[in-house]
This record gives sequence, structure tokens and C-alpha cells, in this order.
Amino acid sequence: MKDFNYYAPTEVAFGKESEDKVASLVKKYGGKKVLVHYGGKSAVKSGLLDKICTLLQEGGIEYVTLGGVVPNPRLSLVHKGIELCRQEGVDFILAVGGGSVIDSGKAIAMGVVTDEEVWNFYLGKSHPSACLPIASVLTIPAAGSEMSESTVITNEDGGVKLGYSDNILRPKFAIMNPCRTFTLPPYQTAAGVTDMMMHTMERYFTKDDDMDLTTDLAEAVLRRMKTAVFDALKNPEDYRSRAQIAWGGSVAHWGLTGCGVEEDWATHQLEHELSGMFDVTHGAGLAAIWPSWARYTLHENLSRFVRFAVNVMDVPNDFTDPEGTALRGIEAMERFYHAIGMPINIKELIGRDITDEEIQEMVRKCSRDYTATCGGLKVLHADDMETIYKMARG
Repeated sequence: MKDFNYYAPTEVAFGKESEDKVASLVKKYGGKKVLVHYGGKSAVKSGLLDKICTLLQEGGIEYVTLGGVVPNPRLSLVHKGIELCRQEGVDFILAVGGGSVIDSGKAIAMGVVTDEEVWNFYLGKSHPSACLPIASVLTIPAAGSEMSESTVITNEDGGVKLGYSDNILRPKFAIMNPCRTFTLPPYQTAAGVTDMMMHTMERYFTKDDDMDLTTDLAEAVLRRMKTAVFDALKNPEDYRSRAQIAWGGSVAHWGLTGCGVEEDWATHQLEHELSGMFDVTHGAGLAAIWPSWARYTLHENLSRFVRFAVNVMDVPNDFTDPEGTALRGIEAMERFYHAIGMPINIKELIGRDITDEEIQEMVRKCSRDYTATCGGLKVLHADDMETIYKMARG
């Protein structure tokens, strides 16, 4: 059992009319002039963006807007946002959207208050000492960025996708109205649940077996998300299932399901190179990588994979064959991914065979030119990364 510090300062306004509190919450956390940051069609078409801007105006809060965030958010828009905030004297970032919008907003929040090139934070060359306060109105539950300390940005120069984590990036508040997720397409719903489940699985698959309460909580999150996604796909306007998913995305990634254990995160880092190279949906990329990672690391803690198979995937426990039980758990997860429309290998993800040259390029980037490792359950070197990518070819 590892010692740990637990920090989750984000205020949550959850429910059917929660966005009505936006102006009072911005004022509570000191905002006087807000950058309303958003993606594209959804926030505009749904009327949510207009509603948020109207509520800010009625609350006496000045604002400017910046849209255009895309999945795998781009560094070029971050630079544009930093310049706009400086020109306009913005003192608060409000992200209206999903994880990509929130991550982009966090990058802008860091960049506004420093003379440092913001990309240097993602490269690990330096660390910010401060950032503008940030908050979110969540429309796509998935990334958990609305309560987490993390942000992931893609630099178009080289297609490099990197993450950065710091507690100063934890949002001041998160507004979650499950009704705003009713119109999410099935694929986006499934990819989002895949991402949030992986946030907990990256913490669950560990060598630390003695923090039982954390493990129990993790398993509860995973089982509930499995049930909720099928209910939401069957009936997109089922408030109960959408509410479980909206809250599940936050619970899965604010740190609760990793207290007292060493975390892994190899699947995420391997996937970042997939979405950086092919611009695929992050959750789908995770589904394409995880089964191969799981088979490759199975014997690092076989009992943990058996527990996952039995307690999460409902596989009967064959006590005479723990490896077989564990493998059947991975196969059950693959069936789950297919049942919700997710891929289980790279060929299914990108629609063609990946080349050896593309694999080598992803290995090079993931290993930072063969100088870095990833993973906690099993530390992956460049040759391990290459093996997993090849196993995941399909």
C-alpha cells in the first residue's frame, strides 16, 4: 500500500438546471472577464453556448469567445487563445464542451500568465508556477478533465501528442447537466465510456493488492459504466443512465480510484501516438490497444487480472486455471468493446493494416527517441512498446 495525498478541490453543480448557476460560480471564484472556450457545432446548435453567454451577461460578467477546438486539441489554437486573453484582459477560462475543450482551456490558462512557451510544459522542460482559474460546463463526459489535474495537447508540428499534469490545473467548478448529453452520437457515447473506464483501469492494474477499498471502488465504477453505456445506447434520453455516465467520468479520473496504489498509464501513452498519427478518437484508440497490453503484462500480477475477469467481467473463476480465467476476462472485455461499437485492434481502428514504418515512428515518439519508458505494472521499454503495437495490429 502506497502513501498518498488526495486533492479534489473542484466544486460540482450537477443536475437538470445546473448551468443556471454559471454566473454566480464565476463570481465566486473571482472571474470578471471570461474567455468562453468551445468546440464547434454542438455547443452552438444546442443553444447552450448562447444560454451561457446570456447568463454571464445578465450576471454582469464580461466575456469573449473562442471556438474551434477539435478532438485531439491543437497547440495552434492554444496559442491563439493565449494571445486573445492577453489582448482582452481575460482573467478566467470557462470551457463549454468535453475533454478536448477543457484540455485546451487549461493550456491557455497556463500560457497567459507566463512568458514561457506553453509547449515546454508538455515537454517537461519547465513547470508553470501559476495559471488563470478555469472551470467547465460539461457536454461530453469522457476525459474527466473537468475535475482532474491533467491536460493533453497535440502539436501539429510533427503530430506529437503529450500530456501535462499539475494540481494548479484542477478546475474551480464543473457544471454537469446530464440532459446536455442526450444528443451525443452512439459512437461518441461508447468512446467516452471506454475512456473513463480506462482511467480507472490504468489505476486498477497494479502490483499493489493491499488497498482493498480502493480496489472495491474501482470495480464498482467499472461495473456501473458497463451497465450504463448499454442503457444509454438503447435509450439516449434515459436521464438515469446519462447521469451515471456524467458522474462516472469524473469519479474515474479525479484520483479516487487510485489512492494507495502505483498507477500504470501505459495504454494511454501508447494510444497517444495512435491518435497523434492518425487523429482517431481517443477512447476508440484505447480499446484498440488495451487487449494487447493486457496479454503482454498478464503475468506481472496474474491474480489482479483474475479478479478483474471475475468481479468486473462476470467470468466464472476456474481455480485450477488462473491464467485461463484471466485470458477469458480479456476476451470478455473484447466482446464488450465490440458490443458497444469499439475496435479491439489497430486495423479495426484505422481501417487498414498499419505498416512497420508507422509502428517504428510511434515507438520512437512514445519512447522520446528511445530515452524514456512508460508503465507501472510493467515498465515498458522501446522493444516492449514495439511488441505491443505489433500484437495490436489485427
